[in-house]
Amino acid sequence: MASYFDVLVIGGGLAGQSAALRLAKHCKVGLISKRSLEDSASGWAQGGIAAVLDDQDTIEAHIKDTLTAGAFLNDLPATRFVVENGRRAIEWLIDQGVPFSRESGNYHLTREGGHSTRRVIHVADTTGLAVQQVLTAKVRQNPNITVLEQHIAVDLITSSKLGLNDKRCYGAYVLNNDTGDIITIGAKNTLIATGGAGKVYLYTTNPDTSTGDGIAMAWRAGCSIANMEFIQFHPTCLYHPQAKSFLISEAVRGEGGLLRLPDGTRFMPEHDSRAELAPRDVVARAIDFEMKKRGLDCVYLDISHRPADFLHAHFPNILARCLELGIDITQQPIPVVPAAHYTCGGVVTDLRARTNLPGLYVAGEAACTGLHGANRLASNSLLECIVFAEAAANDMLHQTPIEFPELPDWDESRVTDPDEEIVIAHNWDELRRFMWDYVGIVRTTKRLQRAQHRIRLLTKEINEFYSNFRISHDLIELRNLVVTADLIVRCALQRKESRGLHFSRDYPETLKAAKNSVIRRRS
Repeated sequence: MASYFDVLVIGGGLAGQSAALRLAKHCKVGLISKRSLEDSASGWAQGGIAAVLDDQDTIEAHIKDTLTAGAFLNDLPATRFVVENGRRAIEWLIDQGVPFSRESGNYHLTREGGHSTRRVIHVADTTGLAVQQVLTAKVRQNPNITVLEQHIAVDLITSSKLGLNDKRCYGAYVLNNDTGDIITIGAKNTLIATGGAGKVYLYTTNPDTSTGDGIAMAWRAGCSIANMEFIQFHPTCLYHPQAKSFLISEAVRGEGGLLRLPDGTRFMPEHDSRAELAPRDVVARAIDFEMKKRGLDCVYLDISHRPADFLHAHFPNILARCLELGIDITQQPIPVVPAAHYTCGGVVTDLRARTNLPGLYVAGEAACTGLHGANRLASNSLLECIVFAEAAANDMLHQTPIEFPELPDWDESRVTDPDEEIVIAHNWDELRRFMWDYVGIVRTTKRLQRAQHRIRLLTKEINEFYSNFRISHDLIELRNLVVTADLIVRCALQRKESRGLHFSRDYPETLKAAKNSVIRRRS
């Protein structure tokens, strides 16, 4: 039997929770989370949230920095919309109780790569976690929000699946990870806030939940996808066998951290006049170049020249984690490597977070709003989550009521239990390895074609498995990852230039006209 809500929110990160809290004042909300509410990519964000908060800063300066970082592929109206709503978004978080760091009585603003001034408000070096803790407590206490943890969406329920002529989303089929049951959830409006797809790569700063679920579901439902070739590789992921996916914040370079070779030589000034404060794509490519040229396993990020008290105050989490691994950042440089960090493309949305499928909205990393262009400016992501979550909530509350069709239960009558689940683990590993090798920081057409060939073989194998056996959490994620990988490669093959995060040896020049790579599903 189906459950019904006014709004179904898929994803428990900052975009999902902030939208749910705004909506819960007016309607009943169902919020599903793959794991616990505390386990999301938003909670892993260290640096902070970029917004124009200082009298010396301007809206135009923030827009200019965003466009420059995005290699001028950004959508200007979307960029202006986010930046102009930045202060209000921060004030909303302050009203919720987020304890942003202060210095001399004022909120402390730090500077990160690509920014022309200090405009990043933060909570030490655990901003995402602090915001998440505040919002999660409010979500759990709200009687109008039904939280379903340990639940993963299988697929959206659309008109075409119901045999209806209207084009609309009516909710989703959802797997209960604890029981293995698939439940039907109907909703007048559905918000995808599932985050990005970092786990499509072998090395990533993302949590295990970042498997491109929302992007893949929206694509299967008929939504347009854009700019998936722009995968941001964070330049500085901690390199240590015991440090899985631990990010060394952009703010470390913003506060004076220097990148060095093993012999202590700086190399960034040779690659860009902005040196360590260059945008992430420039820094990641420079590190990749130096590692390959010299056969290095890593490079080093050195902030030991700053006072120990300063490091304890500004980077307590990074300092503590490194110390656990025997690295004293007050005395030693930090070994770092680039790793897949952020999906700049995604499901195409408008300024109200609407997709081309009525009843379906997308906010956060799963969306392609046009803000990030070819490369996300540091700390614009959490801002985008809050601004577009509000936009989605406002639009939903002004929608005309709809007649709701009867939703059928999930049909498992023609499937059996899987005979060899090793197939899932093997395909998962193969996919992530060839994506890292062939669709990484530096690309060629031949590498992309090799990846596409393997994706087609894997897709056939995975779809056959999906059709014949009962589904599991791992199978759902693998199915979504291979769809996401395909979209990344298809967008990359469309782009006959190098721009922002997409660097092709076959097309090293940047074209004068900046155009999006848009993929539309054939009906």
